[in-house]
Amino acid sequence: MLLLFIGVLLVAVVLTGLIRFYALSNQVLDIPNQRSSHTVPTPRGGGLAVVLAFTFAMLILFLKGLADDDVLSALSGALLVAGIGFMDDHGHVPARWRFLIHLLASGLAVGFLHGFPLLLLPAPVDVLMQRGMIDLGWFGYTLGVLLLVWFLNLFNFMDGIDGIAASESVFVSGALAGYLYYLDRFSFLVAICLVAASLGFLLWNWPKAKIFMGDVGSGFLGLMLGILILMAAKQAAVLLYCGLILFGIFIVDASYTLGFRFFSGQKWYDAHCSHAYQHAAKRYGHLRVLQASWALNLLWLLPISWLIFIQPRFALLGLIVAYLPLLYLAYRFEAGRQDRVA
Repeated sequence: MLLLFIGVLLVAVVLTGLIRFYALSNQVLDIPNQRSSHTVPTPRGGGLAVVLAFTFAMLILFLKGLADDDVLSALSGALLVAGIGFMDDHGHVPARWRFLIHLLASGLAVGFLHGFPLLLLPAPVDVLMQRGMIDLGWFGYTLGVLLLVWFLNLFNFMDGIDGIAASESVFVSGALAGYLYYLDRFSFLVAICLVAASLGFLLWNWPKAKIFMGDVGSGFLGLMLGILILMAAKQAAVLLYCGLILFGIFIVDASYTLGFRFFSGQKWYDAHCSHAYQHAAKRYGHLRVLQASWALNLLWLLPISWLIFIQPRFALLGLIVAYLPLLYLAYRFEAGRQDRVA
């Protein structure tokens, strides 16, 4: 396990460096504009290193006979998302085609995972329905696809300052690896490989970033983390709630921002730089916002996720408590208000 982690980490570090050299040589650069959070042209597409390093790890697990074939097939859907993201990084791909690929990849993933996990009914819902679990049946497939498409896109929305997307991937997959260690060997190995691949890229992407992730990486990681949460919930239903809590910073900021833009009559589908974390970065800088996100993850979201893991009946209460200060921060930093700083 340790050798696998180190191997994937080194592959990601080396590949990111090579991709950076290629991007500089071929002018594959992210040029600053009015929506940017950076000020100098920066190489992009480094997320391809995460994709290749993680794929390398899955190939090793397959050759060693450690892979679950259905789960491996579910993970392969993320390669479709990485492919369309790579094309978009090198030349514009119409939004409708990207969305169709996102739907297809999410549908394949949910199909190979055999639907949505059993849904835990926390207090007080369990008392009202006199049931602790519910099988969503065919509706679960639809819900799973929608959830994965949202995770994929919100991750892309939130990849707007140095280090934040790779850090979120390291944190969420690392925390889920801790829960999965005693539950399922293959899911645990998938999680630590995702940690290693993301960490290898993060070493290049830490402020000030030497290379950006690009759509090839953000879409892939968003879908992968969504799949990992569903995989974890298959092992223990409460881990769906744990995953939603761990992913809280991205879920709340992206959802609040989109909701505000929609209800305030803005063109919510247009590119913008009005997320709470972007407003905060303009005021405090990328590094301080990144440090604050790590503090929130480790000191607030992780402990709450652990508490509901050992007390699943209070999962809904824990989710609400976890999100409340995040909602306040989104309000405080005026998420959704274009070109304004709190």
